[in-house]
Amino acid sequence: MAYISLTGSLFFVLQGLQTWLPRRNGNLRYLFDDCTLNTESRELHRGADAVSVTPQVFDLLDFLIRNRERVVSKDELIATVWKGRIVSDAALSTRLNAARSAVGDTGEKQYLIKTLPRKGFRFVGAVQEDERRALEPAGSVVHSAGTPIQTPAPRLSIVVLPFVNLSGDPKQDYFVDGVTDNLTTDLSRISNLLVIARNSTFSYKDKSDVRKIGRELNVRYVLQGSAQRSGQRLRVNVQLIDAESGIHLWAERFDNPVVDLFDMQDEIVSRLANTLKAQLIEVEARRAERSLHPSSMDLYFQGRACMDRGLTPESLAQAQFFSSGR
Repeated sequence: MAYISLTGSLFFVLQGLQTWLPRRNGNLRYLFDDCTLNTESRELHRGADAVSVTPQVFDLLDFLIRNRERVVSKDELIATVWKGRIVSDAALSTRLNAARSAVGDTGEKQYLIKTLPRKGFRFVGAVQEDERRALEPAGSVVHSAGTPIQTPAPRLSIVVLPFVNLSGDPKQDYFVDGVTDNLTTDLSRISNLLVIARNSTFSYKDKSDVRKIGRELNVRYVLQGSAQRSGQRLRVNVQLIDAESGIHLWAERFDNPVVDLFDMQDEIVSRLANTLKAQLIEVEARRAERSLHPSSMDLYFQGRACMDRGLTPESLAQAQFFSSGR
């Protein structure tokens, strides 16, 4: 059979269509950004919230994600989603905008669904596939090739990995472990911040695959650190990492003379806890900027980030703007 698109191009859909369409490998969930697309139940979630989409929008998302390794032409989309019916450019644009909106993207930013002029469309977000044998409740752990896979982690969730002693002196282990313990305790006192308990992190000592650690502990952020003493100086390095992408978000170094180790430990922990709180809010505010329909928490993070940047007339006006619900 054949159809003619409004642009005048002729596209033939053969009976052997399945030769270029990717096969469904059982029941699949696609995890990307803060979204979960379940191809078995035909449901889309952003975080814990279900997102209502039309069948065509769901099929469009499904097809783009399955073919994310290449550019998908307009003809392919029409042949698959609209079954070869004649579709106007306006109708296609409307469905693409709806798909972007459903996953928190926009036509202006295009950080997930990208339009390539005169070529087609491509899903450019990082995707994790979760192949399942049967439907399971959202949030359950699924083992694929021995790796636990979960639904997107809570927004403000972090694990402080055991700091590494680079001094080569086992006697310094107590100081390094103390920084890890006290920092975990101080961060757990921050409201709305989910911190993995210290005793759950022992098995991750000296492990560096933060994306795997993030999946197994179901956290969004990982904090790594190291300490090195040389003579009467002590250097402590820390890095905040996005557990989903493995990208380094922030880093800090403390390099001070050793006077009293416990006083220094308290100073480092206090400075880190306060700085991390501001950094996490700033990162979440940047994520919230991508939301077409921001939630109250999205607005809170954006407003709080404005306040943290300093009490200037401009930042106060921005904070008030977000607190009013936009």
